[in-house]
Formats: sequence, structure tokens, C-alpha cells
Amino acid sequence: MASQKVTWRFHAKRITLLLADDHDVLTDGLVYVLRRDFEVVGVARDGRTMIEIAKEKRPDVIVTDITMPNLSGIDAVRIVRQDIPSIKILFLTMHSDLPLVREAFRVGASGFVLKICDMSELVKAIHSIANGSTYITPVLAEDLISILITTDPKAPSRDTPLTSRQSEVVQLLADGKTMKEAAALMGISARTAESHKYEVMRQLGLTSTAALIRYAIRSKLVAV
Repeated sequence: MASQKVTWRFHAKRITLLLADDHDVLTDGLVYVLRRDFEVVGVARDGRTMIEIAKEKRPDVIVTDITMPNLSGIDAVRIVRQDIPSIKILFLTMHSDLPLVREAFRVGASGFVLKICDMSELVKAIHSIANGSTYITPVLAEDLISILITTDPKAPSRDTPLTSRQSEVVQLLADGKTMKEAAALMGISARTAESHKYEVMRQLGLTSTAALIRYAIRSKLVAV
């Protein structure tokens, strides 16, 4: 019986991506380019859809903006990381505010890249975080290092952190939802939503819903 030569072929698993951004032209362009190197398993136009697709598809990496409808990228990532901590998060955004960069990493990001970057840098960042590294665009890295060197770790923070529920209420109100509509989207009672709203206003020292909405816009919780 003649022996047969067996040839084994090994194929490296392609990194799977979920893209989240409310700008259609940008996401369509990203899908077209990134699918050469990665497997794009889904596109989300808002934070809530991002969470749903992430739970269904379980991608290796989520590439997301910060400012999106219904739920910000920051809050959506916080929820995703609680349910699926293995997913790597790369923020791709136009916002270069260092407090936002810090918050992005606080909620579980592995990378932060600005939309002005070259596509080669984006591909490099995705590969880096998929392999367990952290990536910060060089444009921001020097400023972040300066903050780490000069900040007194014992000094109290001037930020007022909001819970995930509080952030959701603020963003939905700023998006034009009524309190009843916001409560329905969040799956809670209108009274509970009201409690979250007034607790935020108390924490921030605000006296009106208009002031609360201005806070949401300044904090990049909603698109303007």
C-alpha cells in the first residue's frame, strides 16, 4: 500500500472586530479598509446596540467612539466590560480631552486613538491590544505622562463620578427624551429615574434640567 504524504495547513485566527460609531460614512469606510486585516462581525450606530451586538457576537476587539446616541461609548463600555471582561476596547474618537482619556481607561479601555490618525496606526493599535498590550496614540502619550508625573496622588479628585445609571439618565434627557421615555428605555420606573436625576443635580450643585443638559454637553455625554 503506497504511503500518502499528508500536508498540514494551519490558519491563524483572524481578529474579530465590532465597530461602534454613529457616523455612517466613517464606519462604512472603516469596514471597507479593516476587513482586509480583520473580521468585522458587526457595526453599531449607538451605545445600546453596541452592547447587544457585543453580547451576541463576542468580538475580540470593540473599536468605539465616545459620543454616540442613546448611550455614550464610555457608559456602553462600562456595561460590556462588566459582562464580558475578555473583550478588548479601543476608543477611536475626535475627543482629545485628557479627563476623557483617563475615564476611558478607567472603565476598561486598552487603547485610545484619535480619528486624525493614519489607518496604519489604527491597524497597529488593534493588533497591539488584541495581543494584550496597551496602546495610546503618541499625540496624547506625552501629555498623559506629564500628568502622571506632576499629579499628587494624595490630592483629592475634583471630578464628580456618576454611576452608570446616573449617566444613562443624564444622557437620555440631554438627547431629548422625557423622564417617562428615559425610564422605559432603561427598564426602570419613572420615579426611580427621577431619583437618579435629582441625585445627580444635588451632587453637581445644579438647580435646573437645562443646567443638567449643559453639563452633559460639556462632558461629551451627547453629540452636538
